[in-house]
Amino acid sequence: MMTNSKIDKFDTVIARHNSGSTKWDDAPALFGSKDVLPFWVADMDFPSPPAVNEALAARVQHGVFGYPSPHSYAYDAVTDWLDKRHNWKTNPEWMVSTPGVVTAITLAVQTFTKPGDKVIIQPPVYPPFFSSVHNQDRIVLENPLVYEDGNYYIDFDDLAEKAREAKMLILCNPHNPVGRVWSRSELTKLVKICLENNVLLLTDEIHGDLVYTGHQYIPLASLDTDSDDKIITLTAPSKTFNTAGLYTSIAIIPNSKLRSQFSQTVQQLGISKSNVFGITALEAAYRHGAPWLDELLVYLEDNAQYLTEYIAANIPSIKVDKPQGTYLAWLDCRNLKLSQQELVQFFAKKARVGLNDGVTFGHQGTGFMRLNFGCPRPLLAEGLKRIAQAVNQSI
Repeated sequence: MMTNSKIDKFDTVIARHNSGSTKWDDAPALFGSKDVLPFWVADMDFPSPPAVNEALAARVQHGVFGYPSPHSYAYDAVTDWLDKRHNWKTNPEWMVSTPGVVTAITLAVQTFTKPGDKVIIQPPVYPPFFSSVHNQDRIVLENPLVYEDGNYYIDFDDLAEKAREAKMLILCNPHNPVGRVWSRSELTKLVKICLENNVLLLTDEIHGDLVYTGHQYIPLASLDTDSDDKIITLTAPSKTFNTAGLYTSIAIIPNSKLRSQFSQTVQQLGISKSNVFGITALEAAYRHGAPWLDELLVYLEDNAQYLTEYIAANIPSIKVDKPQGTYLAWLDCRNLKLSQQELVQFFAKKARVGLNDGVTFGHQGTGFMRLNFGCPRPLLAEGLKRIAQAVNQSI
């Protein structure tokens, strides 16, 4: 296990109760237990990088919080990060600021499709993919992932068939909740199918920086496929640097016509202004957060290894494969032989841990639960211990 003091700093447990935290302060009402340990909402229980906190403190010290100007300096930071970290050359002119990736998904669906149009998603997948389509009176076309030998794959035959009648596909790269980091060949094949059928690609790449040993995040739009006119990339520092509460994200749209249409929707809805603290944190994170992230990735991967080994040794009736990316574990609980309602109640009431109900990611999540291991090891260890005790008492 780890001995590096720079990494062990992530072991420190910081109290988040009564801090206005959705993850912690809403958990007792949601799960019906005051002592439930929350592993649900996808934010981490770690402080943001020192560079981010220092930049925010300096901005507070300045004391004047008027409307921010167009923030080309922030876009430059995003461009530099994507180039150095992921070998993707972008242009600040391609970027549009949005108050969150979920908001941006809804904006894109509203802008580029019409009521009644069909939008492909690949369940089990992040629940807002469903609601962003349904709430705009569009139709969800499911291209379910195939689960084989402990891993998930894209069903390309089904995708090719569905693409004939779709206007848009919403991709999750890396994938939430199953933790797949899509390979270059998989992404290339997906783009080819969409281009052949004139399907616009909207790709949520918010977990792109959180990828583990042996895998590589490849930005979809970085592929040499002449697909710039058909790809809109959504990203943010929020998952990487734990800044979700600052609601600052970026839509990267190389095609000027699509970018103009998207920007017009943003303007019409009156959400074109960014939060001055979100801008400050974004720039500091992308300019100075790399060393911190490198340390975090080691800790998260060790957490993932600890989780998978603990469950295999102590809770064999639950199956889990180490994710290739994200800080989310997708637990296969079907051997517990519980209905989904019973499964949710089992974790909340008997194990006293708050996990995400697998069915919220689509009916393909029946029998599954999602666990967020982006937390100090002592919290993770306690949560797994509670699950093991509850399962063993029920056998």
